[in-house]
Amino acid sequence: MLEKSKADIAKPKATKRDKFVDLAEGRTRNAIKAIRTIAKLGNRNAYEYSEADVKKIASALDREVDALKSRMLSTGGKDVVDFKL
Repeated sequence: MLEKSKADIAKPKATKRDKFVDLAEGRTRNAIKAIRTIAKLGNRNAYEYSEADVKKIASALDREVDALKSRMLSTGGKDVVDFKL
């Protein structure tokens, strides 16, 4: 008779939904942290930047959020990471 390991018995197999929720929560937290790190560049005592720089950064982030929505609500999407001030 084959014996199942304790790991096989104790832990049910994760569903696709479970995997999605785990990954989405972690990745969203990481994205929020990254955005907050970018926001720290707003310290005018430490950095010099123009309004145009701020608009470029915000525009790039907006484009990526729009691409995320598009990709998740349909098929396809862009995977190119391109940003320059």
